[in-house]
Amino acid sequence: MTTSVTNQEALQLVVAVHRLVRSLRQTASVRRLQPTQMLVLSELAMHGPMRIGEIAVRALCSQPTATTVVTGLEAAGFVHREPDPADGRATIVELTGSGRETIISMAHGEAELLSDRLAQLTPSEQELLLAATPLLRRLGEPAQQ
Repeated sequence: MTTSVTNQEALQLVVAVHRLVRSLRQTASVRRLQPTQMLVLSELAMHGPMRIGEIAVRALCSQPTATTVVTGLEAAGFVHREPDPADGRATIVELTGSGRETIISMAHGEAELLSDRLAQLTPSEQELLLAATPLLRRLGEPAQQ
């Protein structure tokens, strides 16, 4: 038996995810970073140093946007750029110690907020939602070209 998700059901999921993210952002203390900046720091923390092009793919943004975001993060002392040893025309972006501390601190804060929200659900609801985490992560990965 195969099931097909309707556009309406997909839209409801999009709205629900956006509402959750927005709700968590509004509840959070004042942030120093924009969502794309946080995503770039997270990707660098999880996957290590990378070129701007790879950052753009992982952050789901254009290469010029990724360059602008990295420039801002570099000015704030969260990342630094080095020449790519494999290609002198390219640069590699890497987290600084301050960038790593910042993303860890922000991730802990968001996890705490979400844990508080999850505590409002029944144990079976929590289990169901947490079981969907790998699927949500997979859906959030960049599309394979």
